[in-house]
Amino acid sequence: MFSLGSSDRYLLYLQPCDMRKSFDALSGIVSGELKRSAIGGEVFIFLNKRRTHIKMLHWENGGFVLYYKRLEKGTFTPPVLEQDGTISWSDLVLMIEGIQVQKSIRKQRFSLKENNIFS
Repeated sequence: MFSLGSSDRYLLYLQPCDMRKSFDALSGIVSGELKRSAIGGEVFIFLNKRRTHIKMLHWENGGFVLYYKRLEKGTFTPPVLEQDGTISWSDLVLMIEGIQVQKSIRKQRFSLKENNIFS
């Protein structure tokens, strides 16, 4: 099933990417430059130099899925990265939909990850 959601982890590749690259070349960037496993379940996001094209590489059960969008007008504006180099699901959706929030305040919420409950 083709699906991405808020439970996935999203990593944005910060360098412009050649959009002619497909599964093997993009997974090579993931392992060679990002030092991550392409089959680890994370979603890797690539933008071209003009930021008019976006590709997302994701490993699902049995193989890779490549999501690709080309804008006919406008550009993608990458969001501010989290401290661990990821972007949130909500920031990804806003970027893809072309919505740029000028000012936002994120209220503190309890997080298992931050409080090391299960470590």
